[in-house]
Amino acid sequence: METLNKTTEQTLDLFGMTCANCALRIEKGLSKMEGVTDVRVNFARESVFLRTDDSVSVNSLLEKVESLGYSALVHDAGKQSETEKKQKDQIRNLKIRFLLSAFFSLPLFYGMVTHFSFLSFMPMPHFLMDRYVQMLIAFPVQFLIGFPFYQSAYRALRNGSANMDVLVVIGTSAAYGYSVFGKDLYFETSAVLITFILGGKWIEHFAKGKSSDGINALLKLRPEKASILSNGIWTEVPNEYLKQGDLVLVKAGERFPMDGIISEGNSFADESMLTGESMPVEKTLGDPILGGTVNGGGSLVVKATKVGNDTTLSHIIRSVEESLGTKAPIQRIADRISAYFVPVVITISLIDFLVWYFFVSPGIITSAIETSIAILVIACPCALGLATPISLLVGTGRAAKRGVLFRSAEALESVAKINWIAFDKTGTLTEGKPKVTGLTQFGFIESEFEFDSALRNIIEMEKTSDHPLAKAIVAYGKEKNLLSERLDMVSTKTYPGGGIQSEQNGNSFYAGKQEFVEENGFNIRSEITNTIKPWTEDGSSLVFVGIRGKLNGMFVFRIEDGLRPESKKAISELKSIGVEPILLTGDNLSSAEKVAKFVGINSVHSGLRPDDKAKIIRTFKTNQIHSAMVGDGINDAPALAAADVGIAMGTGSDVAINTADVVLVNGDIQRIVDLIRIGKDTVINIRQNFGWALGYNLLGIPIAASGLLVPWVSGLAMALSSISVVFNALRMSRWK
Repeated sequence: METLNKTTEQTLDLFGMTCANCALRIEKGLSKMEGVTDVRVNFARESVFLRTDDSVSVNSLLEKVESLGYSALVHDAGKQSETEKKQKDQIRNLKIRFLLSAFFSLPLFYGMVTHFSFLSFMPMPHFLMDRYVQMLIAFPVQFLIGFPFYQSAYRALRNGSANMDVLVVIGTSAAYGYSVFGKDLYFETSAVLITFILGGKWIEHFAKGKSSDGINALLKLRPEKASILSNGIWTEVPNEYLKQGDLVLVKAGERFPMDGIISEGNSFADESMLTGESMPVEKTLGDPILGGTVNGGGSLVVKATKVGNDTTLSHIIRSVEESLGTKAPIQRIADRISAYFVPVVITISLIDFLVWYFFVSPGIITSAIETSIAILVIACPCALGLATPISLLVGTGRAAKRGVLFRSAEALESVAKINWIAFDKTGTLTEGKPKVTGLTQFGFIESEFEFDSALRNIIEMEKTSDHPLAKAIVAYGKEKNLLSERLDMVSTKTYPGGGIQSEQNGNSFYAGKQEFVEENGFNIRSEITNTIKPWTEDGSSLVFVGIRGKLNGMFVFRIEDGLRPESKKAISELKSIGVEPILLTGDNLSSAEKVAKFVGINSVHSGLRPDDKAKIIRTFKTNQIHSAMVGDGINDAPALAAADVGIAMGTGSDVAINTADVVLVNGDIQRIVDLIRIGKDTVINIRQNFGWALGYNLLGIPIAASGLLVPWVSGLAMALSSISVVFNALRMSRWK
């Protein structure tokens, strides 16, 4: 039998890309490798996400990137120093090349501008007009400082593609070559073009680094060291050596190095950087702690439950990075355009040269060269390639700071189109933590002692059950200080679908549904029926407990799942932005309607099975309604998968979280309004960038072809186009 290779995922940091065509070249090159099943290059993030089988080694991937003319490192979110160093070196290298190029180009640029009539008053040293002096000054710019352009262009052509550097090399080489052998001098054109391009690249890379601040801020939340209890002594160790079960000492003001549960102490935690919760959260014995958050009060001893790559912070970082590896639909359009862009521009430039030389200015080669070079230079695909990924990068980082995780670029674009949102009830609109909100009793329990004694025995019985309603009764007992210190386990018998029974202190206890208690010889009296009737009508869950023996009587617990305090406001805000909410729940109609009425939902579907929820969601798609589903449980997974956008509560089940497109880290449904607004802002920003990038080329090429732009002005316009796209995306990071 043939053994199937295991699929693995790998992210590499890339260095040396200059435009969108570079990203496409890497993508195509890697995708041709045997065993590589998926390749997604993110130009703005300068990384590539790959899925391969286990026959593909990391070294072979790195070697392939090298053969394409670039360099790469294995991405490690925990060790960013080497990657950051290479990125800083790249920016510093661009800065030095730009400054050197500007130094050599300034005399040539000065000589050029003094020929303008309105600047003719400026003194002009005659030696600057000497052909050999200009050639000597322009040489280091063209062939030394500009050598990386030749390297990149050669590698691109060798691999059967063409990038922006091909345009730069053809344009500047033509200007320099004609100046050497021709009648007129265009040395300043080639030198100033290279200077503008390098300046634009330097600013672009610097700004791109700023656009990653949101992601980098997450990477820096993890402290480098932790104090663990070892042989009775607190010892400081590197964070990566933490193990599950370690006891970790975290002092006031320090960050928690892992996820855990408080073993000793009381404090407050600042979780705003992960969950978006602005107020400090009180933490006491047994409460959960998230790695990367800040201990705001006294010292705490925390038992590690998740360490390293398993922590919530690591999952957030991984989710954000994976979403940046995917492509929004609009980005695929840009990729298709970029793939044909450079060959088309070169063709247009050649045709324009022939038109000018033979028809517009017959026999005048200088005019033909100027216009063709202007076309080559102004038609840079960088702005087109940056238009989508740079906006997605800023939008995703902005969302992550608010406790919203997008698992794909498609989801970020899709949320902007949502006009209906379906909500599960339990654990989504409600807290998912049933509480005792009412208690009544009748019988022969005459004294307070007998009342408390009976309740203690009921709670001891319920402690043996994992049922949510039983846990609610136990929590009620804890709240009322009715939990006993007895160490012996109460023996109980379970009746599936009915309830449980136990024998304690000469009494028989039966707890469960009304039918179960009645079947065991207990009659519901009229006085208690009148009390519980309103509870039944409003959909509350009831637990009946019958007692027979030394004590005789009955208790009825009213149990409700409390609404999330933010539910009503979230629904109201969704309506205000034109999104219609509906309720899909497996609960009974009265309970569902009670919740829906309180939060302001008009459309209610109750008594649904998991596949029923998914069917309703699919009808939205059939009717061309763009919908989202919000849920937290395993039973919500089919509907989350069926929706255009599945939104899972971070406090819910792993199945729901892994199925969803978006995760609300702390389960705050008010963040749904944030994610829709961020999605809309991002899509608007992408369209602005995309429109500008396309419009710039559609307008710039004809202007250059008509002879209205000299080459150096084309170079300036090209540099400014890429920079403008980056800074337009960065505006989003300042929006509230």
